[in-house]
Amino acid sequence: MERKYLKLRYTDLLGVLRTLTVKAPKELEGFRAYFDGSSVFGIASIEDGDLALEPVPETLAAVPWDPGSYSAISRIVTPEGERFVRDPRYVAERVEEYLASMGLRAVMGAEVEFFIFKSVRVHVSPATQHLEIVSEESPWNGGIAPPAKTAYHVSEASDAVEPVRREIVEAVEAQGYTVTKEHHEVAAGGQVEITSGPYPPTRLGDFIQTLKLTAKKTASLRGYTAVFLPKPLPSDNGSGMHIHISLWRGERNLFGNGELSDEARHFIAGLIEHGRSLSAIVSPTVNSYKRLVPGYEAPTILAWGPRNRSVAIRVPPPNGYGMRIEYRPPDPSANPYFALAALVMAGLDGVRKRLEPPEPITANAYRISEEELRRDGIKALPGTLAEALECLDSDHEYLKPVFSEELLQLYIDIKRDEYRRVAYHPSPAEFSYYAALL
Repeated sequence: MERKYLKLRYTDLLGVLRTLTVKAPKELEGFRAYFDGSSVFGIASIEDGDLALEPVPETLAAVPWDPGSYSAISRIVTPEGERFVRDPRYVAERVEEYLASMGLRAVMGAEVEFFIFKSVRVHVSPATQHLEIVSEESPWNGGIAPPAKTAYHVSEASDAVEPVRREIVEAVEAQGYTVTKEHHEVAAGGQVEITSGPYPPTRLGDFIQTLKLTAKKTASLRGYTAVFLPKPLPSDNGSGMHIHISLWRGERNLFGNGELSDEARHFIAGLIEHGRSLSAIVSPTVNSYKRLVPGYEAPTILAWGPRNRSVAIRVPPPNGYGMRIEYRPPDPSANPYFALAALVMAGLDGVRKRLEPPEPITANAYRISEEELRRDGIKALPGTLAEALECLDSDHEYLKPVFSEELLQLYIDIKRDEYRRVAYHPSPAEFSYYAALL
């Protein structure tokens, strides 16, 4: 069947994927579609909102659920055809250019976790709040299912969402991306993980945005709801987006083969040095900080260790590509283009300054007392989005080669407003705990 339409995809400052549908052009080369940037979160002001989208040819793919359409990730440009500095994808492109200017490239991968619920019903008004989550594999709905925190790698007999997950994977791969593995995750209720192949930052950002869209659409067509909220269930594991990173010069992995190189150690030190300000970008929602609490396989301290999943930075065993590091604080609510670029810049700052990381932690970090952490000078991740934004406001010089000051301040302002709107809203849990006691 002939495909008559082209869906132009682009991302706003909050990481929301947007779509403009046009008649499919005969040639992508030189094609441009105009739109109102002032109607998109953080993109343009109303007095100067005219912008355009240019499809990136290598991202062109048939839309699996729409036999009449193609789609393409698009660059945002000015009416004159110049790159628009607030385009999040442009930030990821710039970090690749920055690396290339030093003869380097980054190889990155993402483990994206999310939930596939049967349904989610939510209602919020000044006087009424209601949330109902229905899952085919959760005891709270009266069924037989794995208890909380026990569902890692459950087999088909207990994995009610496997058919949906497999269909998501096949649809992502049909759009030109590589998935290396997929499985049920630790949390009950339908938590899954889908892992990318190795990519440069911009292409990995494209993968993440395509995966999120594909998961939501595929799930909805099957009568399910895909949820990328970092912590939808209070008593079970939340969903992270662990990022794997290595730096390369040509075909040589600068992080080493059998053991970590000095460059890798400096890179780790940069992530630790800037980890608190990074939080505002990689863990960017009020809900993110409900995930970053002890005991749920999410980090709470800025430390590193070989094979240690209780700290912010894990060093996995070497694979066929050599050594890499895994940064565990990010979650899937992040704008992936910003998050990937910021992680690279934080690590590069450590390499440039030849920073040394503290000694690795091999113990369970959740069992280390606050007194011991203070004694050893180990910093904690921020406890709220507001705290993380304060950290970013005071520590962002390391981002300047690829993030403009204007873009960073706009992002901080938007996120502060978001914090006020969400965090100041009283919840049913607060009424349940306090109202009868106070």
